[in-house]
Amino acid sequence: MEIITIPCLQDNFAYLLICNKTKQAAVVDPSEAAPVKTTVEEHGVELTTILNTHHHWDHVDGNKELSEYFPNLSIYGHDSDRGRIPGQTEFLKSGDEVCFGEQTGSFLHNPGHTSGAITYVFGKFAFTGDTMFAAGCGRLFEGTAAQMHDSLNLQIGSLADETELYFGHEYTEANLRFALSVEAGNTEIEKKLTTVRALRAEGRFSTPTTLAEERKTNPFLRCTSTEIHSTLQTKDPKQDLAEKMVFKTLRELKDKF
Repeated sequence: MEIITIPCLQDNFAYLLICNKTKQAAVVDPSEAAPVKTTVEEHGVELTTILNTHHHWDHVDGNKELSEYFPNLSIYGHDSDRGRIPGQTEFLKSGDEVCFGEQTGSFLHNPGHTSGAITYVFGKFAFTGDTMFAAGCGRLFEGTAAQMHDSLNLQIGSLADETELYFGHEYTEANLRFALSVEAGNTEIEKKLTTVRALRAEGRFSTPTTLAEERKTNPFLRCTSTEIHSTLQTKDPKQDLAEKMVFKTLRELKDKF
């Protein structure tokens, strides 16, 4: 499977997934139709499928127009997003498969950012939308900190270290700066920040990351870090150091960063 990153809007990513055997393709989170249509035509593939990670407008606004360009699209989303994803035809429930061309994948239900947020998994590739970013996670709009903790640490975190994570926004540099603010002694964060700044200076993207990198640099996967604990207790000596409470405090701090 070939993966092509498509920049959309100000800082969104859509992803074109191409089945090399059939030249059929799926697009993850088309926030706008025009760049997706151009990329599909440039690569001479047949777009058959839309994979929406959640219902927010900046991940689904291209659905309607793409459906007009490419009739009979299969449009996937979680079953709980019924009526919230434009043109949705596939309503994913536990155990369902996700298919296009000769590619078959699965999904993880990741409540937190939204109640119906999901991650699509095809082998070693995972498409996390706004649940997990490089060095960060999405804001809590429809779920709790405890749900988001589990979505990142127990669900996405159960994947293999070499899993490549393709996320929804170019937030990496800002996320790494926040990560350093709570774990200043973590040299892995500093190294990644240097790398990402160089990439961005060259006009390149920071997507994808790997789960192995995230375990070293993403504070939301590092809620047991003694340095993070020390940082939080410096701010509030009464800070509860239970993992989910640390996660909750980190998310609140990031909201104000």
